[in-house]
Amino acid sequence: MKKLFLFVLLVIVSACSTFRQEKPYFEQRIDSLLVSDFFLKANISISAIDAANNKTILSFNDRKLMRPASNQKILTTASSLYFLGSNYNFSTSLFCSGNIDDSTCNDLYVAGSFDPDFTIKDLNSLVQEIKNAGIKKINGNLYADISNSDSLYFGDGWIWNDEPDTYMPYLSQLAINKNSLTIIFEPDSVGKPARISFNPKNNFIELKNNSMTVQNGKSTFQVTRDWLNHNNNIIASGYLPINSKRDSVEVSIREPHFFFLNLLKERLIAAGVQFDGEVGIQKLPAQKTKLSTIERNIIPVIINTNKVSDNLSAEMLLRALAGIKSEKHSAQNGIVMVDSLIKLAGANPKDYRIADGSGLSYYNLVSAELLTKVLAFIKNQKEPFPSLFIKSLPIGGIDGTLANRFKNSPARNHVFAKTGTISGVSSLSGFINTKKNNWIIFSIFIQNFVGSSKQARDIQDKICEIIYEEL
Repeated sequence: MKKLFLFVLLVIVSACSTFRQEKPYFEQRIDSLLVSDFFLKANISISAIDAANNKTILSFNDRKLMRPASNQKILTTASSLYFLGSNYNFSTSLFCSGNIDDSTCNDLYVAGSFDPDFTIKDLNSLVQEIKNAGIKKINGNLYADISNSDSLYFGDGWIWNDEPDTYMPYLSQLAINKNSLTIIFEPDSVGKPARISFNPKNNFIELKNNSMTVQNGKSTFQVTRDWLNHNNNIIASGYLPINSKRDSVEVSIREPHFFFLNLLKERLIAAGVQFDGEVGIQKLPAQKTKLSTIERNIIPVIINTNKVSDNLSAEMLLRALAGIKSEKHSAQNGIVMVDSLIKLAGANPKDYRIADGSGLSYYNLVSAELLTKVLAFIKNQKEPFPSLFIKSLPIGGIDGTLANRFKNSPARNHVFAKTGTISGVSSLSGFINTKKNNWIIFSIFIQNFVGSSKQARDIQDKICEIIYEEL
């Protein structure tokens, strides 16, 4: 009986040993990363599938709901490209109420369609078009028509004290210069306030300069927007040593449509157009004359959104999507279209929570499995849709938010993926063109850690490197 027991035990041990040996080597390499002490507290979710046959290659907690951070932009940009199409254009137009009479326009209107990349250069072009139309005087007021947007200027679940950082921009149907202001500062002579200027130059933003240039010592200089009192005043305070170098900071702008209107007003007057009226919000009248339009194709907007993880662009895309559903371009109507893409990818939107377009919201809950399903849906569409989307993603070691990752990795230039980072969250999802020229779709979520996300990023990069080398 004892010999029989020993024989059975040897068979079991041998079978277990064989099982361990038969486990794919790349999985063994992945497993070696997952036993890190980092995961005694942090959580990880991984999904990887072969794009050629949709076969699951790797899955670990892949159905667990996680915060995607900026991986949310994959859902937003993919939905925008799929439903709006590559020929979709954002537009910003100028109108004169009624007709132009004797070089005079009555009220002047600006109507936007959520163009996130409208700049001062574009604004100057509109001013030039007004002059080209022969208008020398505006007899009434300057209005912005933002009637298609809702009144919510932040996303659902955004954190209040991220203000006034520009990564949490104020939202409006009419945007300019990323709805931000650059504040440039340098020391003056000792005893005087620091020299401060704005870009773009304007008379709309007020400066309260309580700073002082000092001979030496440690800098205590601070400059910010008066976000606590909910206004656009810029406040400078503290001491700036005279040997300090010229520097700058950026802040978000409240009610960016008024910023847009006042910049337009100042430039019209500078161009010699007589204007003594006010600026305000009003819907376009029935009787109007179109003066000019600035159009912007969706493709560069999507590229910018994914390459540099532009939150404003993502939110404006979500609101452009809403126009398919309703005349009211709200985030909720845009999310309906994102849910439609989730259904097309073979998942149930009720299993997830989509709160915004950018991933800033801590209310978002998705899974690694969902991201790979959506990416597989993209890869299986007819060209040029897959290529356009993949080209919008950062390339490992080359550009965008992956420019400084995979620098010395064999996977450099072979990882096309969207990063995502908010406090305690790091995500990476996209495509790997492997050493064997296979396309692998992957999603890696790591969250619930304290401090820097470097260790999480290093683990993600190593997983991608293993997939590149082994598959």
